[in-house]
Amino acid sequence: MTDGSTPAASSDRRSGMGLGTQIFIGMIVGSVLGAALGDRVAVLQPIGDLFIRLLVLAAIPLVFFNLLAGLTALSDVRTFGRLAGKIMSFYVVTDLVALSLGLGAMALLRPGVGMQLTEQVEGTVGAVPSIGDVLLGMVPTNVFRAFAEGNVVQLVVVAVLLGIATLMLSGTARDRLSHAYSDLASLFRRLVDLILIVAPVGIGALMAVTVGRYGAALLGPMTKFLLGVYSAQLIVFLGYMFLLRVFTDRKPGRFLRDTGPLWATTAATTSSLASLSVALEMADKIRLPRSLYSFTLPLGAQLNKDGTAVMLGAVLLFTAQAAGVDFSPASFVTILFVGLLLSEGSGGIPGGGFVIALIYVQAFNLPIEVAAIVGGIYRLVDMGNTTVNVMGDMVGTSLVAHSESRRKMGPR
Repeated sequence: MTDGSTPAASSDRRSGMGLGTQIFIGMIVGSVLGAALGDRVAVLQPIGDLFIRLLVLAAIPLVFFNLLAGLTALSDVRTFGRLAGKIMSFYVVTDLVALSLGLGAMALLRPGVGMQLTEQVEGTVGAVPSIGDVLLGMVPTNVFRAFAEGNVVQLVVVAVLLGIATLMLSGTARDRLSHAYSDLASLFRRLVDLILIVAPVGIGALMAVTVGRYGAALLGPMTKFLLGVYSAQLIVFLGYMFLLRVFTDRKPGRFLRDTGPLWATTAATTSSLASLSVALEMADKIRLPRSLYSFTLPLGAQLNKDGTAVMLGAVLLFTAQAAGVDFSPASFVTILFVGLLLSEGSGGIPGGGFVIALIYVQAFNLPIEVAAIVGGIYRLVDMGNTTVNVMGDMVGTSLVAHSESRRKMGPR
């Protein structure tokens, strides 16, 4: 657990305000600078990029050792299997709901009707992966390559296998390894504390560049598309808060306030991977079990993409409307299945979902000239994508944690 002696906490005491307040002030200052300077604010981009790099630097080893420490704290392998089943069920169901909401928003607002696609995108952008491809892609052939490439889902698989192997050991060997994993996890959590000291500056720079570069796009012809995506993502958010209120003992307002720095980070970095370090820190802060969140949050960063799923459904139907293509009711089963595969295969990096959107459009033989339209404002879309993605991970973890605590208490 992060105690009050961390660098971030010490900084908070010196400044007289919490990290969330500092980040909020940084976002406001950055937004004002972006609005005032416009494109000239791009000189601040390296500061924001450096902050993202630092977060990713800490995320990879933190995920690996935090997961190992959490798994080896479990009582047995069957407990892990039960937790995995619960969280994966949540991820799949919410992804399907999010896809449907994205499609529904575009069907209602119809922003693509009458749109002229004049730009051209040459060649293909990829292919829809099969279930076999997705499963094989989760298992690395080289552990060191998985670390070097920052492949979170492969690192999760390796950590799970090592954690299970450690649980099967007996005596002092298991205890020594468990303590070593815990110490290393603590080391990298402390590294995150150090990085978060500069979070107000890094996030402020990212917000300044975003507002300066894309703010005017809100007044353009894509307003209706953005409105549809944001509206669907708002419904997903409200659904999360409903689940949190009804099925856990957490109050939504307190939950959002306590995890505030995380949502500032997701909106500013537009990267699930860069936000993962902060997500793990916030999960510890709100006292979620480490044996649970050390598994569910890294897994969710790769597989749970509710915000991206909304965007995929919206881009597909938007493009179909612009191309004058109507889908039959029966085709929506295929649309949901392919969208589920693609959303779970999208990378947790800025802009990763856009490439997936192009593959999705191409899979249904629609013109990918949509890239020339949505691509121009994708960062604005991705701010909502990433925030909803990570919020789904946190809420799902909270739901599973509550169900596990009730299970331990037994029937009343």
